[in-house]
Amino acid sequence: MRRALISVTNKNGVVDFAKGLVELGFEIVSTGGTLKALNEGGVKAIDIEDVTGFPEILDGRVKTLHPMVHGGLLFRRDLKEHVETVEKMGITPIDLVCVNLYEFEKALREGKPMPDMIENIDIGGPSMVRSAAKNYKDVLIVTDSRDYVPVLEAIKNDTADEAFRLNLAYKAFSTTAAYDSMISRYFAEQVGDEFPETLNLSFKKVEHLRYGENAQQAANKYEDTYVSKSLLDYEQLNGKEISFNNVNDLYGAVAVVREFGDQIVTAAIKHSTPCGVAIGNTVFESYKKAYEADPQSIFGGIVATNGKIDKATAEKMHEIFLEIVAAPDYDEDALEILKTKKNLRILKLKNLCAREAKYDIKYLEGKVLVQELNKEMIKEMNIVTEAKPTEAEMSDMEFGMRVVKYVKSNAVCIVKDGVTLAIGGGQTSRVWALENAIHNNPDKDFNGAVLASDAFFPFNDCVEVAHNAGIKAIVQPGGSIRDQDSIDLCNEYGMSMVFTGYRHFRH
Repeated sequence: MRRALISVTNKNGVVDFAKGLVELGFEIVSTGGTLKALNEGGVKAIDIEDVTGFPEILDGRVKTLHPMVHGGLLFRRDLKEHVETVEKMGITPIDLVCVNLYEFEKALREGKPMPDMIENIDIGGPSMVRSAAKNYKDVLIVTDSRDYVPVLEAIKNDTADEAFRLNLAYKAFSTTAAYDSMISRYFAEQVGDEFPETLNLSFKKVEHLRYGENAQQAANKYEDTYVSKSLLDYEQLNGKEISFNNVNDLYGAVAVVREFGDQIVTAAIKHSTPCGVAIGNTVFESYKKAYEADPQSIFGGIVATNGKIDKATAEKMHEIFLEIVAAPDYDEDALEILKTKKNLRILKLKNLCAREAKYDIKYLEGKVLVQELNKEMIKEMNIVTEAKPTEAEMSDMEFGMRVVKYVKSNAVCIVKDGVTLAIGGGQTSRVWALENAIHNNPDKDFNGAVLASDAFFPFNDCVEVAHNAGIKAIVQPGGSIRDQDSIDLCNEYGMSMVFTGYRHFRH
């Protein structure tokens, strides 16, 4: 008779799985709560203590850590010496292990205190999983309840070949690796090590994407298992499959919107950079202003807002082609209007204020750059010129910095009255970014506008260009050895300039 050892925390489906194994000629060995559940479900099972000859001790910390268990898992059936050893020791072979682990992740999500977290670290479970997976040619290892039926079918049909077993082992080692990754990150957090010598990250695949940045590139979306609330948590209410570029652009849109807190704001994004951002008293007003800021670039773009989309806003959005509309909520009549475009992806944002994620990561062909997320905005508003900005200009300066933070460097943003008039980014020269922004918006009136820059001016040429366009105030981080040149020219032209102290490069 073959033997299966079953010990699970999540007991969904395990009784039926055990019954299926019994029908296929297995005897069942089990532990603690699993044993109780199997017995109550009508499955006769052997208590692990009857196998080990040793009682469960230390409040359950030790129950399967025993040679009678691991010997039965790890001995090679094709080695005479191994077979003779287990026979001599009276060890019964274990041919299948079904284990899922203590719910450390659940305890983490619930904010349990450290003593509870420690008790939710499984030791015996991962040990059995690893032993069984190492000896996968002889032992079936089941760590995922979705495999219960396929495993029963494979045993029944005698198709549990080496390839089938190897796939189960691969899943098992992935399970223990992700589990240990989460524990490692928890301990790193407890000791305050933000950038440990070994950074253990675990990502779970959540969605297959149509393709990558280009059609010839395969792509999937993963989520960090340690982060419970993400800015990109959403429910898709309509539209076709999400693409790699959609997700990347969506992040830019919702990240901009999050910067404004309780202010109603709409952000339009094209190719991962803002093309129109506006504050309004209503969602309709903010969307209309964002659209009018750049009606050409918004076409085929992504729009996000932090307010509930109503019928009037939906009707206005319906007038043009958009890839995605994202908002925390929608009126029913607004949804009806938007859904008339069957391919329009309508997303309901779940965690627009989420700031739980810690890392900004770039994977560069085997090398990984890891930095903190850029969560700071302004260190101080230091007026460095003779002319002082008005209250309205100061407000626009803060608005402009919140937008330019998400524009590809070198980046500038011209704003007025809480609306972007022109945005320039992705240039190798800062003055080119400014000149392009102005040149690409010949119909805009920049008189009295504010210029925001993501980094300092190395020369005073941007001040000259801004003055010639009618811009009256400039906000920038400061920090150039030639800051005084820009300050002097602002003083000559009667312009105000404010240094914020924080640079916002975005590469």
